[in-house]
Amino acid sequence: MSQDDKALRDHLQKLLTGGHAHADFDAAVADLPAKLRGARPAGSPHTPWQLLEHLRIAQWDILEFSRDPEHVSPKWPAGYWPDGEAPPDDAAWERSADSFRRDLAAMKGLIAEADLYAAFPWGDGQTLLREALMLADHNAYHIGQLVLLRKLLGTWPE
Repeated sequence: MSQDDKALRDHLQKLLTGGHAHADFDAAVADLPAKLRGARPAGSPHTPWQLLEHLRIAQWDILEFSRDPEHVSPKWPAGYWPDGEAPPDDAAWERSADSFRRDLAAMKGLIAEADLYAAFPWGDGQTLLREALMLADHNAYHIGQLVLLRKLLGTWPE
């Protein structure tokens, strides 16, 4: 592995982890009171639960597309959002957050080992580099929305 290739992989890992130019996932979901996980502040299109589930589902889809030629993506857009505004229980929130963390670790594992530049034979020219950048962008956008919701709900530590 060249020095440039290693540097790119390291940058991608850090970009996916977050915490440099924006809040990271763990900070965004930490200590959010259960009673506010389904709250929708005035003017907001989403609740914290909806954003958490959207983050989880979209990341899972990108990961599976990147490693499984047989993967079938959910129907767009309905398949990328939960049905309800609130988690059915506290355990559902924790399961969703844990699943997000596991899939993020799996994607970072792919980035560490797999060819970043080769087009997937099952796609339309997508590469692992493209998918990693798209995932980092998508996660940063929606984690930012989650932070904004927490600010509006008065639960973001200043």
